[in-house]
Amino acid sequence: MSNLHLVDITGKIEVEPIRKGFGRGLKAAGEQDVNVTAACADLTDSTQIGLFKEAFPDRFIEIGVAEQNLVTVGAGMAAMGKIPFVSSYAAFMPGRCWEQIRTTICLNDRPVKLIGSHAGVSVGPDGATHQMLEDIALMRSLPNMVVLAPGDSIEAEKMTIAMAKDPRPNYMRLAREATPIITTDKTPFEIGKAYVFEPGTDVTIIATGTMTYQALAAVEQLYKDGIEAEVIHVPTIKPLDTVTILKSVKKTGAVVTVEEAQIIGGLGGAIAELLAEECPVPMKRIGMLDRFGESGEPSELLEHFGLDAKHIRLAAHHVVDKK
Repeated sequence: MSNLHLVDITGKIEVEPIRKGFGRGLKAAGEQDVNVTAACADLTDSTQIGLFKEAFPDRFIEIGVAEQNLVTVGAGMAAMGKIPFVSSYAAFMPGRCWEQIRTTICLNDRPVKLIGSHAGVSVGPDGATHQMLEDIALMRSLPNMVVLAPGDSIEAEKMTIAMAKDPRPNYMRLAREATPIITTDKTPFEIGKAYVFEPGTDVTIIATGTMTYQALAAVEQLYKDGIEAEVIHVPTIKPLDTVTILKSVKKTGAVVTVEEAQIIGGLGGAIAELLAEECPVPMKRIGMLDRFGESGEPSELLEHFGLDAKHIRLAAHHVVDKK
C-alpha cells in the first residue's frame, strides 16, 4: 500500500465537486497574498470563484461573456504585478480564446492562472458542445504553460494555492460532477511531481484528474486476476515527472494511460512521446478515441466511452499479455 495518506476507496467514500476545492483554495491564496486577483466570464457560481468575490470584492472583476477579453485582461493585470486567476468553462477557455492565451500570456510569459471548469465527458447532459476534451492537447502545446488536473477537491485546493506561488502561466482543468475524494490533507502535492498511489510490479497505470479514482478501482480486481498494478497519479501533465514515470515503467515493462480527454495530444500522447525516446514498452491509451462526447448521465458516459475501471482492467491484461 502507498504511504501517501490516501483514502481507503474500498469502504464508504465521500464525493465532492473538484471545483469546490478550487474555490476554497483561491480564497486561501487571496488571504496569503494581496496581489492575487480574480476575473470571470459570467460563470461565478459555476466555477466556484464566488468565494473569492465575496471575500475580496475589490480584487474581483466580472468580465461577462467575453473569454478573449477575459484572458487579455488577465495578461494585463499580470504585467502590472498581479497574480490573476481567470475562470470559465473549459469549452470556452481555452476553447474560444486560445490565440489570446498564446500571444498575450504565453509569448510574454505572464503568470496568469487559467481555470477551465466542466472538462471531460462527465459534464453529462450538457452534451458534446460543453464536454471539453481537447484542452490538454491545446494547452500542452503552448510554450511556458503548466498544465494541471487535480484528482479530487482536496488536491484542487492545494493545487490552487501552489499555482498562486508559481511564476509561470498555469492551466487547471476541473470536472463538474461530484468526484470521489481519494486524498487527504496529509497527501503531498507539488507542481511538477507525479505520485505512486499504489505500488505494483506487473503494469504501470498512469492516470490524471478524475481517472485516477477509476485506476485505483481497477487495482483490486487486477490483483485477483494475478496482476499487480502500479498506479501513478499525474496531477501535473506538463512539465511531466519523467523520473517517477520512467522508474516505474522500467520496473513493470508495460503501461496503460488513462484520461478523461482526447488521447491525441493528451496525457497518453505525452507518455508515448517520452517512452518512444527513453523506454519503449507495450502501451495502451485509454481516453476519448478521436470523437466527441454525447449527452447522458456521467456514469453512463464513462462506461460508454470505456473510461471506467472495467476497461482499465481489460487494457492492463492486454499490455501484460504483450510483454
